Amino acid sequence: MDEKIAAAAPRVAVLPPIGRRERPGKRWPQRLAPIARREVLALAGVLLLLAVIAGAALAPLLSPYSPTAPNIRERLRTPSLAHLFGTDELGRDVFTRVLYGARPILAVSVASVLCALLIGTALGTIAGYRGGRIDELVMRLMDIVLSFPAILLAILIVAALGAGLGNVIIAVTFSLIPVFARLARSLALSLARNDYVLAAQCLGCTEGGIVRRHILPNMAPLVLVQASSMLATAFSLSAALSFLGLGVPPPTPDWGAMVSDGQRLVFDAPHVPFFPGLVISLTVMSVNFIGDALRDQLDPLLKGR
Repeated sequence: MDEKIAAAAPRVAVLPPIGRRERPGKRWPQRLAPIARREVLALAGVLLLLAVIAGAALAPLLSPYSPTAPNIRERLRTPSLAHLFGTDELGRDVFTRVLYGARPILAVSVASVLCALLIGTALGTIAGYRGGRIDELVMRLMDIVLSFPAILLAILIVAALGAGLGNVIIAVTFSLIPVFARLARSLALSLARNDYVLAAQCLGCTEGGIVRRHILPNMAPLVLVQASSMLATAFSLSAALSFLGLGVPPPTPDWGAMVSDGQRLVFDAPHVPFFPGLVISLTVMSVNFIGDALRDQLDPLLKGR
């Protein structure tokens, strides 16, 4: 009898004690741990990129030498404890110049990608959402820009404006804008057909409000993936312009210019062009590794694979 009464009695849910809140799901360290194990190259890329940034920021603390002052007595020294990367033909410490040379290339790459992202995404979103003549005009302009190779277009712009950090940023930005514009246009065309956008239009929401609340947030992941890929392109373009003598004017150290100045010493003092070239290659590779990992995590077409 007691067993039947107990079976018929309603079950009472056991609530957690007051003051203790259950946290469903995993915490951030637990979520990032499997990603870090799976994306070993991306983790190595992050560490390397952080090392480059830290070296550029802490250059005065990491090296006692001047990046620009010549010292003829120490010219063309091979790598040693006193000069980790050796010295160039003017006796300047190559390691010090590599640290300081990271500053202009980082500034150009980050600034140009951010500017290209903002301008290109705005143009592409307007063209894709509004359509009509605006779409035709914007896309034809982007096609004209894309008809030129990026490096050739950047060279033409810098040659017209003159060498300098600001002009290099303008040249690289102008070369990258069409990539973001075409991506944003295709995403805006796709998102504008979704039911929630049509419902917002029926409710009388303004076009600006729809774009801010529904279009831009949904295209942000793929735009960020594209930005990470374009960062490596910006690094390469900046280094190429400096190599051609169109970057930061001397004696300010710049990786591309250091490789260019050291190419005639490749047989007599190979360490002079080797270390700047090595750092350029490793930095571009690290950014590519990070971009691939972001694409795998944020791209909905690849996320489930």
